[in-house]
Amino acid sequence: MNKEVLLEIKNLTTEFRTEDETVKAVNDITFTLHKGETIGIVGESGSGKSVTSLSIMRLISDPPGKIASGEMIFHSKSNNRVDLAKISEKEMRHYRGNEIGMIFQEPMTSLNPVYSCGNQVMEALILHQKLFKKDAKARTIELFREVQLPRPEIIFDSYPHQLSGGQKQRVMIAMAMSCKPALLIADEPTTALDVTVQATILALMEKLQRDHDMGILFITHDLGVIAELADKVIVMYKGKIVEQGSVWDIFANPQHPYTKGLLACRPPLNKRLRWLPTVSDFMNTDTDGNMTESDKSVEQVTTSLSITSEERKSTHKELYDRKPILELRNLKTYFPIRKGIFGKTEGYVKAVDDVSFNVYPGETLGLVGESGCGKTTLGRTILRLIEPTSGSIYFKSRDITGLPLKQMRTLRKDVQIIFQDPYSSLNPRITIGEAIMEPMFVHGILENQKQRKERVIELLHRVNMSDQHFYRYPHEFSGGQRQRICIARVLALNPQFIICDESVSALDVSVQAQVLNLLNELKKEFQFTYIFISHDLSVVKFMSDRMVVMNKGKVEEMGDADDIYNNPQTDYTRKLIEAIPKGDLNDIRESMQKKELWRKKSSI
Repeated sequence: MNKEVLLEIKNLTTEFRTEDETVKAVNDITFTLHKGETIGIVGESGSGKSVTSLSIMRLISDPPGKIASGEMIFHSKSNNRVDLAKISEKEMRHYRGNEIGMIFQEPMTSLNPVYSCGNQVMEALILHQKLFKKDAKARTIELFREVQLPRPEIIFDSYPHQLSGGQKQRVMIAMAMSCKPALLIADEPTTALDVTVQATILALMEKLQRDHDMGILFITHDLGVIAELADKVIVMYKGKIVEQGSVWDIFANPQHPYTKGLLACRPPLNKRLRWLPTVSDFMNTDTDGNMTESDKSVEQVTTSLSITSEERKSTHKELYDRKPILELRNLKTYFPIRKGIFGKTEGYVKAVDDVSFNVYPGETLGLVGESGCGKTTLGRTILRLIEPTSGSIYFKSRDITGLPLKQMRTLRKDVQIIFQDPYSSLNPRITIGEAIMEPMFVHGILENQKQRKERVIELLHRVNMSDQHFYRYPHEFSGGQRQRICIARVLALNPQFIICDESVSALDVSVQAQVLNLLNELKKEFQFTYIFISHDLSVVKFMSDRMVVMNKGKVEEMGDADDIYNNPQTDYTRKLIEAIPKGDLNDIRESMQKKELWRKKSSI
């Protein structure tokens, strides 16, 4: 590793003022990043990791936020030693985007929807590199090739909404890399991406780092990703650094209870658990905010929660002796491709292409595959939110394929869906109490609003929320809390069948573990049947009895979830499994050896 220092953070504190108090979002943190080194910063939402990156970029709005104290010493390309916390905004513009690049978590909100992708990258080149428009365009297309975007000339003229999530993220990487920065800050750049796209982007970032000897600050809640990419790890909790060290030391011998909790929250691939451990299994916080540590190791906790194969076989024998609750027969959902001034149909996108399977009462059927494989379209077709092109859908032996819309609305009380983004699922203008009561009123559940309000408060308690939350609005809650609100709204209708569409994909691993455990508890309590849709095969494996792997609208493979993971029958399933960041010590050792090898080569 290059021992030349790139960034020194010394006793950094960033505060946000509210009407009632001043919150220290980053509280007296210190660390050093060297050239060619990757530091992974991990922690839950609210831990201060993103505020750390925004502080370095000087993107904290004042008011309500400000860098209260500390130093951020950046060693620039011109060998200037500059304190980013002290320089003027005009001076900061020279470094921001030029010597310090940043990839934001959500590319769709970071890219301007009214400009083409190419023009947005060109802007940085013209501003910082002083290139002429023709040269800037050529360099942008070259960058698009470097980040492995298909048809870079076409992508140059495309707008953000015309690209997939993975493609938009590559445009953001190209933009961040356009001026060959010495420091790249990546804030949750792969959170909502497929495991295969994520693996490609992580490999791409490693290549770009090797080529340009960059320092990388990689911010994420996923320790599996950190294991594959980072040299050092910083663990943050409530604005403070609670542990830092080499990636090997953190994974092989975590010292802090919070670190142990984060490691244990990830669904394991080598064993089947009854429920996932959470941070609270390893640490307790008293009224003063002090933490007491459990004496249990990660291995001890996960072993105590393991299910034997005999238990699983016994459960499945009882499960699959029942009559199916849902039957799909040769289901097809095609979307026409229209071209020309008259909108002539020139072909079809076969989003769901001849899919057949059964789902049994009390079962969780996992639906997994990459973006565009048809899994979400299939879920919405089952609910008739999208009309099928052909085939049949039977719910409790009743053909609902051609059911009139009025009858279908009544049926939807029994078949509900939890969407991926809880914020866009909730009306920002009404309180969450009203949002949960609304479907109860529509379907005539209970006699009056007083009874409905009492029922809503019961449901809020059931999803670990309080009475006071009834009167609050969606923007006042975290992502995990909003997902609990959406679960409570589904419970309000007493459904029998629930489709969970990427319902935990954007949540922290610790919050994700809590929500997954809650879904399993509710399934046991209310005898639900789930279809669980996700691109994350490790989550699907934990949740599912059986698994359906989809690819290009078709069923690639179907069977027992553990059998598919342990013995995949197709190359596509094998590719999905291999792309999962596992975070075990053998993988970390192999990654460290590869990095050491290329560093030796680059020093020759």
